[in-house]
Order: sequence, then structure tokens, then C-alpha cells
Amino acid sequence: MEQNILECVIVGSGPSGFTAAIYAARADLKPELYTGLEPGGQLTTTTEVDNFPGYPDGVTGPQMMMDLQKQAERFDTKVHYELITKVEFSKEEGGVHRLWAGNKEIFARTVIISTGATAKYLGLDDEKKYSGGGVSACATCDGFFYKGKDVVVVGAGDTAAEEATYLAKLTNKVTMLVRKDTFRASKAMIHRVLNTPNIEVKFNHELIGIEGENALVERAVVINNQTQEISKIDVHGIFIAIGHKPNTDIFAGQIDLDESGYIKTVPGSTLTNLPGVFAAGDVQDHRYRQAITAAGSGCMAAMDAEKYLAELN
Repeated sequence: MEQNILECVIVGSGPSGFTAAIYAARADLKPELYTGLEPGGQLTTTTEVDNFPGYPDGVTGPQMMMDLQKQAERFDTKVHYELITKVEFSKEEGGVHRLWAGNKEIFARTVIISTGATAKYLGLDDEKKYSGGGVSACATCDGFFYKGKDVVVVGAGDTAAEEATYLAKLTNKVTMLVRKDTFRASKAMIHRVLNTPNIEVKFNHELIGIEGENALVERAVVINNQTQEISKIDVHGIFIAIGHKPNTDIFAGQIDLDESGYIKTVPGSTLTNLPGVFAAGDVQDHRYRQAITAAGSGCMAAMDAEKYLAELN
């Protein structure tokens, strides 16, 4: 068992993971970070980031993540472009946690989970069929391809409202399909949607199918769930904006999760129910889901890990 026991392993590589690495490395914890399948996390699929402090002219998501990674590596964080596939967490104070990247076994005194969350889909077969041919879950990634065309946005929350207003700047017309008779979005976002002339909102409408030749979207098939009337809308793009699923499947059964699968942390900290295991970023935050809040919680996680290790000695 006296294989190399690391002081700190970070699982995930978004703003929370890299910020945790910067703080852990500066505290001399010699962190090792595993990027997962999407190095840089969700931000690498975002073109412009205009709301992260310190970038007065804005920055692209991928550039920002490269900047964060360089900063983490400057303090000797070791970055592995590998996916953690299995974990066995110790329940003992001061215990050693075991993680696997494929066949490689890793031992760590502290683990910071920063695996983020993934966009949800409706579960229609047509979504897979037309994926890459007009179905997307990221307007900022793919909106450019629909300049001057008509698109549909599915959803009722802030994400849907943001996607719709972003797309409205690029496209000819945006039709929002809202399942209920009200939005779930914040008042500011609702106001923005309703004051954008080329957004049409269809309340009590759901997407039930997609049509088009050669796996390219040409029509959205929708139902009015009050009258059961089915209609078709000619569109080139369909954007699904119905929320996110936290990437916590490999931790289920070992760590306390809420009903949506987000990791439960002690309020005001990044502590989980297991000693030496901390969670930061969107994997434990279903409310804010911003790069800046993720980065802030990454800082907290590293400081919590440092304090935990100091109290063991």
C-alpha cells in the first residue's frame, strides 16, 4: 500500500478544478489533476466569456481555460489527460482514497471533485439522429451556423432565455417552446426575451419529433399539450436548453447526493460527508453555475483540503 500516496488529487478540469490546483499547488500539496474526457470542461464549448472579472475585452472559453491551466502548471500542478473511471473513498479520518484511471491505481489523502455537469436532452430518438445536423445544447458553440435562419429553443429557465436572446442576434427568428404556461427564468431574463422582437414564445408546447432529409433538421414537430394539436415549424436548428445533469455517476453510493444527483456539501464549505473528500464547481452547485462561482469554490476546496491535512499532522 505504500505506493506513492499523493496529498491531493483533483478530478475535473474546469474553472473549479484549475483554481483548486493553483491554490493547492501554492500550498505545497503537489496536486495532480485528471482532466477527464473534456479538458477545460463546459467552458471550452463557449465562444465568448464577457462576465469573468479581469478580462475587460472578454475572452474565449478555450483561451481562458488554457490561461488557468498554465497558471496551475506554473506552480507545478501535474496534469493528466485521463479519465477517472472508478473510486473507492475511505470513510476514516486520515484514510487513503483510491482512484483508478483505466488500469492505473492512484492513492490520495485528499480528493477534490470538480467534474461539473452535462447538458440534459429530452430523450427523443430524433435528438440523436439529428445530433450534429441541427440539434444542439449550446447556442454559443453552434449559433454561428444558423445566421439568418430560423431556430427553435426548448426550455423555460434562465438557460433557455439566455440561449434564445443570444440566438436572436444571429438568426432570423427564434421560437421558444415552453412546456407550461409560465417561464421559470428570472424576471430580468423574461423581460429580455419578451422585448426581443424576433423571439416568439409558444407556451404549453412541447417538441415531440424532428424531421429532415439526410439527417439535417428541416422541421420541428410540436404538440400543444392543452389542445393536443400537433403542428410543424420549419427550422434549421433546434437548441435544447432544459438544464444539466451533474457528472456524479461514479461517486453514487459512496458520497451523499441530492435528489438531482448533485454532491451535497456542508453549507459555507466544500466538505462532503466523507473526510478528505471535497466538491467544487457545478458538480455541487445547481443554482449559480457560473465560471466565477466555480473558480471561487475551487479556491475554497483547496483551502479546505489544506486545513484537513494540517489537522492530521
